[in-house]
Amino acid sequence: MKRFLWLLAGVAVATTVPAADQAFVSTADPAKGQQIVSTVCSACHNTDGNSTIVTNPKLAGQHPEYLAKQMRNFKSDGGKPAERISPVMNAIIAAYSEDQMRDIAAYFAEQKRKGDTAKNYETIEFGRKIYRAGDQTKGLPACAACHGPAGAGMPAQYPRIAGQFSEYTEAQLRSFRAGERTNDSNKMMRMVTIKMTDAEIKAVSDYVAGLR
Repeated sequence: MKRFLWLLAGVAVATTVPAADQAFVSTADPAKGQQIVSTVCSACHNTDGNSTIVTNPKLAGQHPEYLAKQMRNFKSDGGKPAERISPVMNAIIAAYSEDQMRDIAAYFAEQKRKGDTAKNYETIEFGRKIYRAGDQTKGLPACAACHGPAGAGMPAQYPRIAGQFSEYTEAQLRSFRAGERTNDSNKMMRMVTIKMTDAEIKAVSDYVAGLR
């Protein structure tokens, strides 16, 4: 019972994707999205969303609401700076309308993600422990509380992270911890990662890569 309550503690600080982002993909056209992906996005993320470059995330099978939110965050709005900074993505996404971003999200969401594997056998158990149970001694919640035991996430709320490149996941966790990435709802990921050591971030990222 104590462990169950501890897992729920991670959910208590989490927030859902705003209704605007859910509505953003409700009438999307994946076929139109495929046309854009095949001519632009495929260069970095591959045509089916299964990137082969570890610095570029796999987008296949990601929840469309999450993808839509990220694209909107990469785009500046009304002269205001983009919420998420990436020189490459900021430049690319600027050319697309909300309808087009919605279509892209819907297309990638329909693709099947190709999994990866954990590469460091020595830290798998450590990564599993942090992912599934967190660390009660320092108030670190379990990753599984929001992203699920298999890393599938939850549609319209938390992203799918299973099978993602460990290098990409590690880079994002470090970015949240350093305050360089700030588009997390209610500073949730920043509050979590500030409690994580380099070793914990690396171990969890490697463990997540092998989740199915």
